[in-house]
Amino acid sequence: MYQYSYADQKLVDERVSQFRSQTERFLSGELPEEQFLPLRLQNGLYIQRHAPMLRIAIPYGLMSSHQLRTLAEIARDYDKGYGHFTTRTNLQLNWVKLEEVPDILAKLAANQMHTIQTSGNCIRNTTTDPYAGIHAEEIADPRPYCEIIRQWSTFHPEFAFLPRKFKIAVIGTRTDRAATQVHDIGLHLVERDGEIGFEVIVGGGLGRTPIIGKLIHEFLPRRHLLSYLDAILRVYNLEGRRDNKYKARIKILVESLGKDTFIQKVNDEWQTLKDGDLTLSEGHFAKAESYFTTPAYEQIDRLAAQTQLDEFLADRDFYNWYEHNTVAHKINGYKAVVISLKAGVVDGNYVPAGDITDAQMFALADLADEYSLGEIRATHQQNLVLSDVKITDLYILWQKLSALDLARANIGTLTDMIVCPGFDYCALANATTHNIAESIEKQFDDLDYLYDLGDIRLNMSGCMNACAHHHVGDIGILGVDKKGEHWYQISLGGNSGENAKLGQILGRAVAADEVAQTIATIVDVYKNERIESDEHIESFAQAVERLGIAPFKAAVYS
Repeated sequence: MYQYSYADQKLVDERVSQFRSQTERFLSGELPEEQFLPLRLQNGLYIQRHAPMLRIAIPYGLMSSHQLRTLAEIARDYDKGYGHFTTRTNLQLNWVKLEEVPDILAKLAANQMHTIQTSGNCIRNTTTDPYAGIHAEEIADPRPYCEIIRQWSTFHPEFAFLPRKFKIAVIGTRTDRAATQVHDIGLHLVERDGEIGFEVIVGGGLGRTPIIGKLIHEFLPRRHLLSYLDAILRVYNLEGRRDNKYKARIKILVESLGKDTFIQKVNDEWQTLKDGDLTLSEGHFAKAESYFTTPAYEQIDRLAAQTQLDEFLADRDFYNWYEHNTVAHKINGYKAVVISLKAGVVDGNYVPAGDITDAQMFALADLADEYSLGEIRATHQQNLVLSDVKITDLYILWQKLSALDLARANIGTLTDMIVCPGFDYCALANATTHNIAESIEKQFDDLDYLYDLGDIRLNMSGCMNACAHHHVGDIGILGVDKKGEHWYQISLGGNSGENAKLGQILGRAVAADEVAQTIATIVDVYKNERIESDEHIESFAQAVERLGIAPFKAAVYS
């Protein structure tokens, strides 16, 4: 993985020193709140409902075991002993003290981490496929391109104060596991006549005005990646609205101009940049690729390993975990393991989606060293991945994860929910989410029943900002405020994958104590109406596509 250069370390260290001085001046009354606001946002610091929240960058979701231990130490020493992983693969701390934030930043900097550009109207953390570099379907590893984008975008003087925040995602497979079409820019690696390039999608986004992005370039040769991105950002920076933050995202600009006009403006700007200083050479790509070299994988006797594995699969609990929480690897004898951060109700207490304790982080870092070459990845679905596990180690790893409450075999099921912190923490939220997620967990506590339902993506947001991407869930839940009471709007049929689309609102919002039963009614309709054969069972998404929302609406509101 990428290691800081001297210049990287110098930049991050200087930023810590600057923010320490700024914080001291603010606390002493020398710096007014309105001047401190943009400074703290540039360092990932929000003021939430109860305390400051600090968002820590995890570039393209990749961290070393040493860095995870650093996060564990910070959660233990400066917070309440846990952190929260987000859909942008960052980690949030919800209970930091403002006066201690510079010390946290210094500790992060000492371990090649930071909070830079995790908030504010700038280019945010670039995300990618959690299986980047290990998936057999991959055209090329997207991580070197993510790193190139990170270096280009960090402290970019022209794009530090955009009309609004800006998000980029890059994938190397046709299967989209990074929700690229609901990003400001989505980049798909493609190959044409032996040359690598990108499909470029622009203008996706959710929030108050959800829009699926538009393809504006079918094949951008990779050498032009930065100059073309620069052209897009220049057009947006010049023409994006600044008078209304709800109309300020690039998706609004693309819609208002029209796709063809937007493309023309980008091409006009690009002509001044194309083949200039931003052109990437083969040397640039070779250097970026050198940060992500193929590990020294062991040669594994597949037959002997599979025989051993088959014996372990007689354990039904392990079998369920193996089926749902492991992913095929391009190297013979290896698997990727998905660590569910959706433990549900543990010892009578609900564990919020994406949350992990300092003790779990310390232990997981040790397991990464022992079983997965010392790396951990964060996913868009608020889970973690150990990417390089030998199949001969799966059983013992599962046992150790089980002891940590990190082996729930629910990946891809209804309870593998994406959930934002909601009203319990966020100052922007209109409604709570954790209590609703807990009620759904208790309604669907039978794993065999969940397995029978198959893949269902449930996403729940506590406000229209859609941090949990409720618009593109198979089932989406949006919390709304009605005269001081929390109600929940349900949508069906969304998709954030390669066939991305927005869900349809089912009908009027339901009360908090009715949400879980409403979801139960919806899945009952699916079970009764789905088409089944010996070879195939129609998925929830396929059933909604075929049936429309009418039968679900009738059942819920009858």
